[in-house]
Amino acid sequence: MKIRYNRALASTLAIALATGVASSAAAQEAPIQDATVTDDEIVVTAVSRGQNKLETSISVSSISEEAIANAAPRSVAELFRNLPGMRSESSGGEGNANISVRGLPVASGGSKFLQLQEDGLPVLEFGDIAFGNADIFLRSDFNVRRVESVRGGSASTFASNAPGGVINLISKTGEQEGGSVQGSLGLDYGEYRLDADYGGALTDTVRFHVGGFYRQGEGPRRAGYDGNKGYQIKANITKELANGFIRLNFKRLDDRAIGYLPSPVRVTGTNSDPKYQGLPNLSPNQDTLHSVNFTRVLGLDGNNNAAISDIRDGQRPLVNSVGFEAQVEIADGLTLTEKFKYSDVSGKFVSPFPSGIDTAQSVANGIGGAGSTLSYANGPKAGQAYAGTNLLIPVVLFNTEIESLNNIVNDIRLSKTMDAGGGNVTATAGLYKSSQSLATTWNWNSYLLEPIGNNAALINVRNAAGVLQTENGLVGYGATFFGNCCRRAYDVDYNINAPFASLSYDTDRLSIDGSIRYDSLEARGFVTADGPVVTKDVNGNGTISVPETKVTVLQLTSPQPINYNTNYWSYSGGVNYRITSDLAVFARYSRGGRANADRILLNSNNISVTSGQLLNDDVAVDFVNQAELGAKYSSDGLQIFGTLFRATTEEENFEATTQKVFSRAYKATGLELEGSYRSGPFSLTASGTYTDASISRDNISPANEGKRPRRQAQLVYQVTPQYDGDRFTVGANIVGTSASYAQDSNELKLPAFTQVNAFFNVRPMEKVQLSLNANNFFNTQGFTESEEGSIPTNGIIRARSINGRTVSASVRIDF
Repeated sequence: MKIRYNRALASTLAIALATGVASSAAAQEAPIQDATVTDDEIVVTAVSRGQNKLETSISVSSISEEAIANAAPRSVAELFRNLPGMRSESSGGEGNANISVRGLPVASGGSKFLQLQEDGLPVLEFGDIAFGNADIFLRSDFNVRRVESVRGGSASTFASNAPGGVINLISKTGEQEGGSVQGSLGLDYGEYRLDADYGGALTDTVRFHVGGFYRQGEGPRRAGYDGNKGYQIKANITKELANGFIRLNFKRLDDRAIGYLPSPVRVTGTNSDPKYQGLPNLSPNQDTLHSVNFTRVLGLDGNNNAAISDIRDGQRPLVNSVGFEAQVEIADGLTLTEKFKYSDVSGKFVSPFPSGIDTAQSVANGIGGAGSTLSYANGPKAGQAYAGTNLLIPVVLFNTEIESLNNIVNDIRLSKTMDAGGGNVTATAGLYKSSQSLATTWNWNSYLLEPIGNNAALINVRNAAGVLQTENGLVGYGATFFGNCCRRAYDVDYNINAPFASLSYDTDRLSIDGSIRYDSLEARGFVTADGPVVTKDVNGNGTISVPETKVTVLQLTSPQPINYNTNYWSYSGGVNYRITSDLAVFARYSRGGRANADRILLNSNNISVTSGQLLNDDVAVDFVNQAELGAKYSSDGLQIFGTLFRATTEEENFEATTQKVFSRAYKATGLELEGSYRSGPFSLTASGTYTDASISRDNISPANEGKRPRRQAQLVYQVTPQYDGDRFTVGANIVGTSASYAQDSNELKLPAFTQVNAFFNVRPMEKVQLSLNANNFFNTQGFTESEEGSIPTNGIIRARSINGRTVSASVRIDF
């Protein structure tokens, strides 16, 4: 295992080890129960202690293990779409999704205001690291017992950098003896997968759980090679004490998952009533710009030396993590809870991005001058004159090396519950300590690619004199089509210390709580920007080709320091009143902060190029203020939860694909509904969120003020009807969204769409299940983003759609 040390690791580890020793030494006799093994109605995410849903003054939802299995999501982003309030754009493959909640913006990708967790600790401290989104390093498999989400509320004070909410994947821990093994096969796409898990008791007081998956295949789109290949193994072992428990956790993720970026799409009609359709031989939801003819490439590394990269690495997460958690009642009503995790995180993100699309001759002339000619650089027609469509795609290869996203986190809290005034008072004090490394290098090249799916060829250009202007489709060693920008190297450590406290009062009907958090962040390191365009014999053959005169190098001798501190307060307060045993109402107000990371670096308006200190303190932290008013009803198989919300949000951001800086404020008002009903073998779950969002301030483009944020639909919803017979289960998971705007100018619309996922399970004998799952049964084209904000002259935009229909079959054996 590679370990990358930074300043904060030693102190954080020391706290964790000291706490673990103290927890064991202070063990007493009064038993307590691990909250994660109780009824699914018990909330354990972003709260001071486990509570029933009807007793909490927060909006919380969960997805059961059974529901996950039936939906058979192709990524965690697809899974998250089943949570109320979530806007999860599941069009990027296994990761790289844009995820937000309740109208909070997604200006540049990732999950900026929403924290993704495993067993109560973050996957990454920042969910929107450029080319390192948190969901890239997260997988759902048989280890997951349930997924729990908290929107708004106490997420601001019980987690750092989570003012919008928390999504928490909660693991099985061996309470039930037994396991499962399942083999899955893609019937109309390339996917072979094996899932397995097993758990149970080792002794009267020790139990364990272990599970994981291995998969290999082309993936849901025609790439021409195995785009998805890898595995995950997770394990934990729990020691029950007379007054608590101690648990060790392990995880190994080694995966390759193809990453889908926008693709050329033709649009007819008008901006307000557009009609989207694929180009000939390039389906928006079944094809990709990946190709067997475009796999291994030569470029530069972080030291400006020649290096070979493999595009088949795609989204390449390499994660080794180890952690422990303990919960011990050290005195009557006094409970110590400790969670610690160290994760060694590295990998790669490499995928082709279309910088535009134009007529083939226009692209050729732009590279080689008037009268240039085109030919196939590779593929079955290599050397022949280009005779494909009359279009050509200039491609920038987003080739990012993830040297380290290592993180170490520790959350320790002490809670005291006591009788007072006919109820219970619970006081909690804790300290959260986190260290997040961010070391990545952008090594981008530019190419020409023919606009077809299913193994496109690279294209060469010769000028009118017949002189080759490209090299095997390569135009330049850098983002030539972006003005030779974007060679970058980040090496920054973020250290967070966050003490927090809460106080709650509970009676049989009334619950009142308040909490505060103080985050202190230290950023230290450096960033290296792109330098001049030079001539360099990159391939070392002694001859300078035209692309070798277009080499963008890093300014290795003049890195920009990063050296600043920032701190901020978050707070939350709520009241819940249980009118009857079945009905409760609640109200809450919260203010939470989100520290910015790499998105504000390499911007001379933000950080001094000489001292590395902030020039404007406001860019370091973005705040979300949120008010909530809700009602909850649960009785006799019927549950209905509703929440009115209003949120105001600040955002400082940077978008790599457009090189745009954002400095904005937003407001959103909406209604979130969730319900479920069961009558005999029939069940129905549904949720929907209506959001009225607008840009209230835009320092960069004031004309956007008053307009709806891009890609923000007014309505998102999901409905899952299901029938459970003695020998079979049949149902569908229906997910939809109303129309949204492609960009903040509010011109081009992204059409509304509904995706239907159907499932059918047969149990021919005890502990054996055969399943058939159709994801996107009707092969819907659902567009989640577009680089263009209006229909261009040539009628072709660059957009990203959800995946087309994929049908899988599986056999599961429980034992």
